Amino acid sequence: MRTYGELFRVREFAALFAASAGQTAASTVSGLALGTLVYAETASPLLSALSMFGPSLAQVVGATALLSAADRLPPRAAMSGLAAAFAAGTAALAIPGLPVGAVFALLFVLGLLASLGGGVRYGLLTEVLPREGFLLGRSMLNMSTGLLQIAGYAAGGLLVSALSPRGTLLAAAALYLLDALVARFGLARRPARAGGRPSVAATWRGNRRLWSAPSRRFVYLALWVPNGLIVGCEALFVPYAPAHAGALFALAALGMLAGDLLVGRFTPPRWRERLASPLRLLLAVPYLVFVLEPAPPVAAAAIVLASVGYAASLLLQERLVALTPDELRGHALGLHSSGMMTMQGVGAALAGAVAQHTSPATAMAVMAAASAAVTLALAPGLRSPAAARPVG
Repeated sequence: MRTYGELFRVREFAALFAASAGQTAASTVSGLALGTLVYAETASPLLSALSMFGPSLAQVVGATALLSAADRLPPRAAMSGLAAAFAAGTAALAIPGLPVGAVFALLFVLGLLASLGGGVRYGLLTEVLPREGFLLGRSMLNMSTGLLQIAGYAAGGLLVSALSPRGTLLAAAALYLLDALVARFGLARRPARAGGRPSVAATWRGNRRLWSAPSRRFVYLALWVPNGLIVGCEALFVPYAPAHAGALFALAALGMLAGDLLVGRFTPPRWRERLASPLRLLLAVPYLVFVLEPAPPVAAAAIVLASVGYAASLLLQERLVALTPDELRGHALGLHSSGMMTMQGVGAALAGAVAQHTSPATAMAVMAAASAAVTLALAPGLRSPAAARPVG
């Protein structure tokens, strides 16, 4: 399986792609609307950043309590049920006069549910496609995320102006509901990948097993930390340039799309190992220019270039799948997704806190320097011969 056209000849992949695209569109539109609403009401960069990325922090709870369900629930029912829950929760966020505390309580619940979504979705991907098609399929899903974020942030900016932030949240809730219908009627009925009942104990056992191998630990840390710190930079786009935040988010998505296309479709296998660390450094280094508070064209170019580096996660996910037993794939990919989203929330909180005491531009440069330092510190462990060996 070498081309994107071959992917869409697999009927169930087309349905999975459509369901994932619907979720991306809804989350993009709702995130921008909520960040704008919270910043308008509080004038706080920290609360604005947390409203957009803070729900990710709840995923650390889900990763320690719910992830065993990723392999123990029928994928179609899980995907459609989660999308319906997000539709209801997003509609509730649009209630006029909802206190900020209630907004964050709702976001915590939605973040908790989202911790399960990645494991279900990407675990199903490993069943729908053959093993050698995983990187190409994951690349296609990432590219759709980039395209829909470009369109979603542009459309979200227009919707916020035309409908108000609350009206935009209701539009996002409708998109989530459509996503639930696509999953229910487009995906085939499949049994759960593993037997037994989901439980906190089963989740802890799976997490311990995955974390016990040093090779997987280095992969997880490389997937989570550099990425999360750079998302902290993105969380400051609204306070950095309130009138142009939608355009900056779209440019970041454009860079991510370009990186996924280059790595997923055009990079030969022999180059993949060599590119992982340089791509993670590329993710951080361009943001260092923000220490100079650059003019908009320079800032835009830095954001596009840096976002190409997100493609490093494709290479690391491919390695993670190779290092993980089949019966733990959904759990492993769910742990990756939940850990990544949690670190994005941590990055948003750290960036917002630094910006409160300095400025958004200074905070972005600080987060970029920290991301580059972590990448350099992890590089020796990822290069060791044991890091490429399959483990149980």
